[in-house]
Amino acid sequence: MSATAGRGLGAKPQPVLIETALGVAECAVWGEGPVVLALHGAMGGYDQSAMLARAALAGVGFQVVAVSRPGYLGTPLGEAAAPEQQADLCAALLDALGLRHAAVLAISGGGQCALQFALRHGRRCRGLVLVSACTAQLRVKLPLRFHLLKWMARLPWLTARLREKAAQRPEESARRAILDPELCRRTLADPVAGPLLTELQLSTMEHLAQRLPGTQNDIVQSRRPFEYPVEQIGQPVLLVHGTADEVVPFADSRSLAGRLPRAELLALEGGAHVSLFTHLHEIRARVGPFLEGHGPG
Repeated sequence: MSATAGRGLGAKPQPVLIETALGVAECAVWGEGPVVLALHGAMGGYDQSAMLARAALAGVGFQVVAVSRPGYLGTPLGEAAAPEQQADLCAALLDALGLRHAAVLAISGGGQCALQFALRHGRRCRGLVLVSACTAQLRVKLPLRFHLLKWMARLPWLTARLREKAAQRPEESARRAILDPELCRRTLADPVAGPLLTELQLSTMEHLAQRLPGTQNDIVQSRRPFEYPVEQIGQPVLLVHGTADEVVPFADSRSLAGRLPRAELLALEGGAHVSLFTHLHEIRARVGPFLEGHGPG
C-alpha cells in the first residue's frame, strides 16, 4: 500500500483510510527520514495536521504521518473520545503503517493526545513538540463564531459562499485572529506564512460538518481536570507558546515546562493562538533542529 503523495514537505498530500487494530484512521503520509506524527487542533483534520508539519518543519528530512483525530473528517469518533483512546489509536495506526517510533508534533487541541501518547507508548515516542497546545484544563468561554459555525454546517451552500468570500478577502479573516494590524499585515505579506494562514482559514470551511463532532469532543475533553503524571515523561519536550495566547494561556505551558524532566520552552513574545503563522520563522528555526537532535540513534 502506498500512502505517500508528493515529494518533500511543501507538497499537499492525499489522505488514505487505514484499518487498524482499533478501527479506521484517516491519515496522509509523505517524506523520508525520522517519523513525525502530526496532530491538529479543533476544527481540524489530516489536512490541518499536514499544514502544521509543512509550517513547522520547513522542508524535507522527515517522514510525516498527518492524522485526522477521532471525530474529524474520515476518522469516526466511535469509542476513541478520550485522549488516552486517541493516543492508542495513533499507536495502532503506526503499527498498521509498519512504523516503530515517532516524534509527535501537536498543536492546540492535539496537545492532550500527544501527552497521552508519550505516557502510554513511551518506548515508541522519541519526543514531543507542543505548539500553542492544550495541556491543562481550559475555562475560556467559547466564542460566538463557533456557535455560528455549528449552525452554518447545516447549510452547505452558505459555507461554500463564505469560503469563496474568504478566498477573495483573506485579510478580513486574518484580522479576527491577529488583532495587531501591523502584525496581521506582515504575516499576510510573508511569502510563506501568508499563504499557510489563508489555507488554514479556507480549510475550516471545507467539510465543516465533518469537523464538528471532533471539535465538540475536544471542547468536552479540555474542560475536564487534567491529572496526567507528566513527571513520568522522560522524552525531550519542546513547548512553543505565545505569551499573549487568548485561547490557551501561556502560563499552562510555563507550568508544564517546570514539571517535565526534559523540557525546553520557546516563549513567543506577544504571540497569540495563531503564533504558528505570526512567528513562523522563529518556530521553524527551533523545531527542525530540536527534532533532528533527538532523532533515532
